[in-house]
Amino acid sequence: MTLTSSVQSEVLDLLASRPLVVLTGAGLSTDSGIPDYRGPGAPTRAPMTYQEFVGSAEAQQRYWARSHLGWQRMGQALPNDGHRALAALDPLMLITQNVDGLHEAAGSRRMVALHGRVADVVCLTCRSTSSRAELERVLDELNPQWLERHGWVATRPDGDVDLDETSDFVVPTCECGGVLKPDVVFFGENVPADRVTRCYAAVEALGTGGALLVAGSSLTVMSGLRFVKRAAQHGTPVVIVNRGATRGDPLASYKLEVGCSEFLGELAAASRHLPPVATPGR
Repeated sequence: MTLTSSVQSEVLDLLASRPLVVLTGAGLSTDSGIPDYRGPGAPTRAPMTYQEFVGSAEAQQRYWARSHLGWQRMGQALPNDGHRALAALDPLMLITQNVDGLHEAAGSRRMVALHGRVADVVCLTCRSTSSRAELERVLDELNPQWLERHGWVATRPDGDVDLDETSDFVVPTCECGGVLKPDVVFFGENVPADRVTRCYAAVEALGTGGALLVAGSSLTVMSGLRFVKRAAQHGTPVVIVNRGATRGDPLASYKLEVGCSEFLGELAAASRHLPPVATPGR
């Protein structure tokens, strides 16, 4: 059910008194200046798929030309009150669909970055990983004046921007000659199985005495929705905090149309006044 503010304290009491697994989405990072894909008023977006990226050098050129611009903003983003509140709550597991690294920057410990981190780069041939910051330095050297020429373009989610003309952008390769890709899960690419297994285990351990909190996700893709389904199957209460409808709403015990940062701050404050929550199985 969707709640009004008059009964929001009921949800806070429920969550503050139980072991938690928290699943976050792009809506949690909007207060840090990173736009989301599907929030109210968000334009329709068509992110590049994995198949497109690996399909041609032109697609890779287009991706990196745009991402190089977007990184100047995403790479400077700072954790907001919602990130800091979750770090203070320190749930049994924090599962994030975000790739911005802001949960880590805020100090969250027990977490799974389901889709990876945009601050890391992987070679699709030798699978070696490297720093995005170092790649950005190389991109600057290979494409002088690129930022000055195109720095005005609008930012899109995941560090992308709106830019059509990218044919003169120079993209480096790995030392082995392989294609470089941000170490994140693109649309059309599978989440690594070990991450999914860890998340399922954390959700299943909650049982009927814990709760799954979803913050800032429309749950449009199965990547996150599967954990809501698994919680519901095990009788675990599900609370969804998101502005706008989600695919998980029919499975939710409670649905709140409130801001993530505001709500998580209230939850952290409520939790501080209670004794430590027992961990399932202990």
